[in-house]
Amino acid sequence: MDSTGVFEAIGREPRLSDKVAATIRDTILSGRLRSGDLLPSERELGEQFGVSRTVIREAIRALEANGLLEVRPGSGMRVAAVDSSAVRESIRRVVHASERSHASVAEVRAVLEIVAARLAAERATAEDITRLELAVDQLARSLDDAEKAALADLEFRRAVASATHNELLVDLLDCLREAPGLDHSEMGDVDGSERAGVLEAHRRVFAALARGDAEAAQAAVLPVKAGRELSAQKPTSPSAETMRPSPKP
Repeated sequence: MDSTGVFEAIGREPRLSDKVAATIRDTILSGRLRSGDLLPSERELGEQFGVSRTVIREAIRALEANGLLEVRPGSGMRVAAVDSSAVRESIRRVVHASERSHASVAEVRAVLEIVAARLAAERATAEDITRLELAVDQLARSLDDAEKAALADLEFRRAVASATHNELLVDLLDCLREAPGLDHSEMGDVDGSERAGVLEAHRRVFAALARGDAEAAQAAVLPVKAGRELSAQKPTSPSAETMRPSPKP
């Protein structure tokens, strides 16, 4: 009997230091340890986990490299403060990953912009409304200049995101707009009539935001090109007719 290929490779068990690091990381992410909290010493951690100080040092080094811990000689180990730039960089790395399709990035961006419009309608300040109005006016003056129109379009959408006063949402949208290989302006590949349609869509969003109408803002936020992007990504599925059972004879 040929025994070739009978056995499967045995998965390697995680190292002790990886297990320790994962436990500390999960404790931080659960909120039981917060930014600035002091961790026990290496010796105390070793006793609690039942491992050597060498294992603890390896785990701490990994957590420090990932930005979860700060280690200062003479001050001990503390949970690191959340750094917005580090958050943005992590998101950017995910978005830029080669396996992320352009379609999936465009789809997530469009969905988040719908959410942003609703939140902005509920939270926009007078200063936010002024910034949005200026962006719409700039777009109206730039329809004959594709580059300027694209910049005005992006400024309007950034202003909508900013009006949510949700920093994480702003960071997410900024990172999605930086994804390579995508045209991140509504103005990139539309003709004159569609460009004017984008302007009218932004005007409808602005009017809804100015009066605090979340439903109208959400309905108006998908202009011409973004609507095409979402429509193009509908999965192929059997139609209602083909799903309907055949009539009995």
